[in-house]
Parts: sequence; structure tokens; C-alpha cells
Amino acid sequence: MKKTQSLIVAVAAIIALSVSVVSCSKERREFRKEDGQVSRDNKEIQSNIDDVTNEANRIMSDNNLMSGKGNENDQAFAFMNNTCGFTVDTTQRPQGILTVNFDGTTNCNGRIRAGQVKLTLQNYVNGARWRDTNAVLKVDYIDYKVTRVSDNKSLTFNGTKNITNVSGGNAVLLILGFQNTLVHRVAGNNIQVKFDDGKTCTFNLARKWTHTWANSVYTVKGEGEGTQSGRNNLENWGTTRDGDNFTSQVLEPVIWNSTCGAHKPVSGKLDIVVDAKDFSFLTTFGVDNSGNLVTGSCPWGLKVEWTYKNKTGTKLYPYN
Repeated sequence: MKKTQSLIVAVAAIIALSVSVVSCSKERREFRKEDGQVSRDNKEIQSNIDDVTNEANRIMSDNNLMSGKGNENDQAFAFMNNTCGFTVDTTQRPQGILTVNFDGTTNCNGRIRAGQVKLTLQNYVNGARWRDTNAVLKVDYIDYKVTRVSDNKSLTFNGTKNITNVSGGNAVLLILGFQNTLVHRVAGNNIQVKFDDGKTCTFNLARKWTHTWANSVYTVKGEGEGTQSGRNNLENWGTTRDGDNFTSQVLEPVIWNSTCGAHKPVSGKLDIVVDAKDFSFLTTFGVDNSGNLVTGSCPWGLKVEWTYKNKTGTKLYPYN
């Protein structure tokens, strides 16, 4: 009996050791073939979402009836009037709705956009205006397709998010100096994003935006406010194009400005965790093509780093 028990224990130990060796071998292979694409996907999706958020704010701020602005705001600004590749349908404005139609042909900062985005100011018929404190703007993506000109890669968005005007005021008042900052919260659930290879991912949003204006430059600082899977300060979370759950935590605020654009953050740091992987992805924005931080000019791209058992992998991706 003792010999049998000893044999069983020995076999179990051998099996456990074999499983451990196989598991470690698999993890090493995954580490070696990793390219940090999840970080690039996250940046590209979030930048396109930011682009629409920014344009929605400009459109609403510059519309007299929707914004609620007065005669002091009649001055025109290049920042407000930069309507590249789209027109705004105002026929439903009495119901608080503006529809943004993208032409699908115009190259705007390296991207061609098609589809629609519908902007609905909540409670507009009862007197709410975009400049009001805590006004809520519903943003619906309707087959909104963005194609990157450099490589013809595309993303198609469907879903809904809300922008809450926490501080009150609007972009025009900010630029004119009637307020120092403009603060928004951006929240959305189950936004569907389709890649050009047919794969899809799901995005949930919880971001705080702080807008400032100085020296004719409009700057936006993005911070994470979401909580999921025991992690906080999340800017977004959901599923990757491979169907794996992920979370994106803001370690340092993501900052972009009107000089470089929403697709070229000048600084910021994220920690992206994918449940199916044994390492997280430290993502640093605002680097040159050697991975060094850039100051005083528009950066080249982003750097992704991942670590497994004292080994670190690195990948640089351009802002294209």
C-alpha cells in the first residue's frame, strides 16, 4: 500500500512539473511573439472617439440656439470653424437634434470619414442649453467609418455616449476668456467598433476632459474615472479584437492639443491589462522614433512595453 501511495505521489509530481514546464514554455513563446498591438488599437479607437467628442463640443458651442450664447460670442474663430469633411443638418434643431454627415471622400489630417453622428441635447425642448452646468449631450455613432489614409486601415463605430458639461460654459466662452477651463465627462457603454478584417471589439468609456486655451492653442487633458475588475482610473475597458477582456488605466493624463490634433497626444501614460495575457502593456504617448519623450513639437508616436520574468519587450508605433 505504501509503495502504491508513493508511486501515485511521484506520478502526480511529474504531471505537475510537466504542466508547469509546458505553461512556462507557452508564456515565453507568447512573450517573444507579442507586438503590443492592443495598445495601438486602444489609442486609435480612443483618438477617433476623442475627435468626435471635440467636434461635437465645437458644433454645439458655435450654434447660437443650441448653445444659448449671446451677442458677445459673434466673433468667428478658426478653431470653431474647422469643419473638415462634414456638413451639419439642422432640420431637427427644434427637437434639440443636429446630425453630422461625413462625406466619405475628404482627407482630414490623414483620415477619411463616412457615416453619421447624431447630437441630441437632452431636455432642449424644455429650455436646456449646451452652456448650462450639467447639460447632457447624447452622441450616437451611426456606421461612422474612419479610414487611415497611410495604410487604408479602417474602424467603424456604432453606439452611444453622453457628454456632460460639468463646469458649464462652452468652447467659445473659453476662447474669449470668459472662463478659464471647461470640464466635461464622457461616458458610454457597449460601443461597437469593427475593424477592416471583420473583427469587432467593445468599448466602455469613463473620462474627464479639462479644456484650456492659451497662446491660441486649445488643449485637452483626459483622465480616467472608471472602475472595473478591481482597477480604478480607467479611461476605457471592454473586449479586444480577439474577444479578450481588457482595462486601460490612466497613470498620467493623456494630453493633446489643437496644434498636433487628437490623433497625436503629446503626453500621457496608460497601463493596459488583457485578461488572457500574463503581462500588462505600459503605453507612453509623445515619443520620437527612438522612444524618447518629445517636448516643444509634435511627437512621432507611442511606445509600448511589456515585462515577463525580468525581460522587457518594446514596440514603437507611429502616429499615422
